[in-house]
Amino acid sequence: MTASPAAEAGTTGMLPRLAGFVLRHRRAVIAVWLFLLVAGGAGAGQLSNRLKLDFSLPGQPGYETATKILDSYGNGAQTPPSLLTVTVPAWETVRADSKNIATAFERLRAADPRLRIVDYASTHDPVFLTHDGRTTFAMVFGPVFSSFNDKPASEKLVGPLGRALPAGYHVGATGLQELASGGNDNKGSGVFAETLFGALGALAVLAFVFASILALVPLLIAAVSITSTLLVVLALTYIAPVSFIVQFLVSLVGLGVAIDYSLLFVTRWREERQRGHDNAEAVHIAMRTAGRAVLLSGGTVAIGLVALVVLPVPGLRSVGYGGMLIPLVSTAVTLTLLPALLGGIGPRIDWPRIRHDDRASRAWTRWGRLVVRRRWAAAAVALAVLGVLIAPVFSLTTGQTSAEALTKSGTARTTYDVLRTGGVPTGVLTPLEVLTRTGSASAAAADLRQVKGIAAVAVPTDASSHRGDTTVLVGVPEEATLNNTTLAPVSAARDALSGQAGVIGIAGQGPIELDYQHAVFGNFPLMFAIIAVLMFLLLARAFRSILLPLKALVLNLVSMAATFGLMTWFWQQGHGSEAVFGIPATGAITFWVPLMVFAFLFGLSMDYEVFILARMREEYDRTGSTRTAVIRGIGRTGRLV
Repeated sequence: MTASPAAEAGTTGMLPRLAGFVLRHRRAVIAVWLFLLVAGGAGAGQLSNRLKLDFSLPGQPGYETATKILDSYGNGAQTPPSLLTVTVPAWETVRADSKNIATAFERLRAADPRLRIVDYASTHDPVFLTHDGRTTFAMVFGPVFSSFNDKPASEKLVGPLGRALPAGYHVGATGLQELASGGNDNKGSGVFAETLFGALGALAVLAFVFASILALVPLLIAAVSITSTLLVVLALTYIAPVSFIVQFLVSLVGLGVAIDYSLLFVTRWREERQRGHDNAEAVHIAMRTAGRAVLLSGGTVAIGLVALVVLPVPGLRSVGYGGMLIPLVSTAVTLTLLPALLGGIGPRIDWPRIRHDDRASRAWTRWGRLVVRRRWAAAAVALAVLGVLIAPVFSLTTGQTSAEALTKSGTARTTYDVLRTGGVPTGVLTPLEVLTRTGSASAAAADLRQVKGIAAVAVPTDASSHRGDTTVLVGVPEEATLNNTTLAPVSAARDALSGQAGVIGIAGQGPIELDYQHAVFGNFPLMFAIIAVLMFLLLARAFRSILLPLKALVLNLVSMAATFGLMTWFWQQGHGSEAVFGIPATGAITFWVPLMVFAFLFGLSMDYEVFILARMREEYDRTGSTRTAVIRGIGRTGRLV
């Protein structure tokens, strides 16, 4: 392997010139970044108000039908209904006292015309009754949620419903939103508190690595990177919609990559100073070596994220171009502000010098020698461990968390259990909303009742389920359609009603889930191809090798499969979540999580591989020995990774 002049000119030539510029103008560089730190901190408060809660799926049948329902009715479609229950006294039955209950629900309709309420009185369908005849429920379709601060429709209805009923009647509320909240009004610690918690953990690790005041420098770099990125994202919101997810990614992932980059750079700077170079020379060498690895790493993480823009999902697209800013800004801060700080106050804050970096880690060097000497045995052990971790991935299920895992206590869970033990299908949590022409409603309902997996089809007669010449039918699946193992009735319903005159479309949780499966996972091969090709070209140019990029891509795929397997075992199957967090098996991994994990993990795992390979390549260019390069590369980077 020989160095390419073009490659050297594009990296080692550019970076030393940048180092020289930063050292000559370090006060100005520091002033600019501190200004952006303050401006970003001030703008962060405005950012959350400009981010979008966008789950749109343009062109997908379920989403397009949901849009039509929202345009005509102003409720339901994308937001699962709340379930309001009424339990009569022991000496009564719902059928015997249906008039009082019907009147109570009618008062709710009159009080808020935005609601669409489907109950026993408006359908006369026995699916709305428990087996003992003492409990009935109504599906309340409210306006679509516009933010995470929105409350389920039931929260304001339980009191009025109870007051409209005779004494001795019990009112409850449940539903997916109610179960998810568990009756807890705590909104969580927020992204700032989560970032601060992560920073404290990082500080503990950095204090161990540096054993000096230098441990604070990577945190400063992370703070500047995060606030500067938030400022850029704020500006981006004025020209394009940006998903609310981006603010969490900027803060939490930005914390990780900025610390990674600065840790690598500072460690190399210390190493060169302890070898006898003066401060300016140490900065130049660190820029030429560690800075090059940082530049490559930033590129790989950015490529992993920007590939999300090929998905026909606006919310995830914005995560792609918004999230891409994280590694780019972090790289810029690391390659400018960090050299400026080290070139000025660096030697003074490298105190006390308990740990020295002029020698490679003895433990990691021994590990490198062992692996090189026993490479086939090491490979066999690694593959065996990875095989165990990968095995659960073959049962990976995507969708929403099961109702049983959302909460184990609270009024919503108690009410849900009343319905379940009363023989009500769990599919009432995720009903199908079939938009039809009014004249075709009866025929569509008859066809839908023949679909396997559909427990009941209600044809409401009240005015809230009719607008113009349209009617919304409610299909109740036997099981809640929350993941890809329970979506068969939704697909069958689409097939049964497809092309039928008067049927406009089917909306609801299940159809939207199907839309996401198609839009996201249907385009996954294209996204992966873009990431793989771009990363291969970047790494092939950087390392002047064909084999190393191919090996890096293969190992990344293996490590990601192991991560997905562990995630399946821990959360979906509940082996770890129950023991650690007291959360039962979720039954599924939220449908967009695997894709987000892939985009980030592919870049971040390549991040560490670049750190190791860059040092190995450097040692190979110096010694010409692959064995020596591997041992020294591991010895120098193992502790950092």
